[in-house]
Amino acid sequence: MSVLEPNCATSISIIVPVLDEAATLPGILEGLQPFRSRGCEVLVVDGGSRDATAELAREAADRVLVAQRGRASQMNAGAAVARGDIFLFLHADTRLPEDADALIRAGLAANGRAWGRFDVRIEGRHPLLRVVAGTMNLRSRLSGIATGDQALFMTRAAFDAVGGFPAVELMEDIAVSGRLKRLSPPLCLYDRVTTSGRRWEKNGVLRTIVLMWWLRLQYFFGVSPERLARAYRGHGGGGKIASRILVFARAPVAGEVKTRLISALGAEGAARLYAAMARQCIATAARSLPGAVQLWCTPSETHAFFAQAQAEWGLSLYAQADGDIGARMSAALRAALQKADAVLLIGSDVPSITEDDINAALSALAAGRDAVFAPTLDGGYALVGLRRHDARLFEGIAWSTPQVMAQTRERLRELGWNWLELSARWDVDTEADLARLAADSRLAPLLKQGG
Repeated sequence: MSVLEPNCATSISIIVPVLDEAATLPGILEGLQPFRSRGCEVLVVDGGSRDATAELAREAADRVLVAQRGRASQMNAGAAVARGDIFLFLHADTRLPEDADALIRAGLAANGRAWGRFDVRIEGRHPLLRVVAGTMNLRSRLSGIATGDQALFMTRAAFDAVGGFPAVELMEDIAVSGRLKRLSPPLCLYDRVTTSGRRWEKNGVLRTIVLMWWLRLQYFFGVSPERLARAYRGHGGGGKIASRILVFARAPVAGEVKTRLISALGAEGAARLYAAMARQCIATAARSLPGAVQLWCTPSETHAFFAQAQAEWGLSLYAQADGDIGARMSAALRAALQKADAVLLIGSDVPSITEDDINAALSALAAGRDAVFAPTLDGGYALVGLRRHDARLFEGIAWSTPQVMAQTRERLRELGWNWLELSARWDVDTEADLARLAADSRLAPLLKQGG
């Protein structure tokens, strides 16, 4: 069969990627039973749900698979075993028109197209959702690019010709549309699928509009899908996990920061080095999770250094609580977890923390870990990430001693938490640490700023 010549008599495989959809999946699959009765195949591809999604799917689907988490990998896994000659990729919160199968067969055959999509209606009470859907449909017609919300469909031959969905965390629908356009323009059906507006209403309609346009603009200018996916998760994209990064920092006042380095650098030099390390830490966090970074300041958030950081990176500024470092971290994490599903807190004097560390920590929390830590070589930790808060994790710890991480492990065991430890990192506290800093080609420029 040619890529551009679908056979109207062949069947359709409906491929549904899912993750933790036990609450809504039965209703979704019930709506697909008429299609099964007309010869369509329904495949559910689970990305490792922690609820009863897979068990429920087996009751009403032709086949249930488990694949690596991610819509692209899940949809590719479904296509690999599908029997139909046309693939219809359906999000778990989207409902098809009653005659979707007939519309697809007839439309592809009549227009000689290799692929296409439906118009979309977004279900919800907010009046802007109608505007969003209309804009999405119009933009798709003008650009020839479709989104997953519009229920992408394509011939098996077209899917094979473009190599399936690219293995990216986000924008897989945009990327595959670009490839498919080289085979034929899309068939843009005016009949509408109905998709849930839950992610729009949960995260704010206007906020979600701005986020999605910003993500697409960044993608157009070449920002990697992996980085965009972190930003999307950080804003609660997909309704799965909203994350925040908290950076703890002191005002870089000479004589009040990095006092153990004054003998080597002088008070002004130690303060300049601290400011350089803090700026690098903030930049790393901002690149990892744009728009979701908070700067927690002491002794006051009014210092000029913090105001400059806020203006440069668009951060939210917060004053640290009173008490020792444990009490201050506990208060900040507790406050942030009231508005986010997962929170990372990192110190501003650990330049060895990288975007990969932050991404690994966020992924661990998204996968269900209660906590994640990046230990330091001196026995403390440079990063802590939590999905839930318990003040006992921070109480009675011998802070600023080599026992910090060991005592924290004991608390984690007492709480019965499931945690992950990343590779050990090093901070900059002593003159010996300056030698390590100087030997690292990536970080050595920070030392020059300290004079």
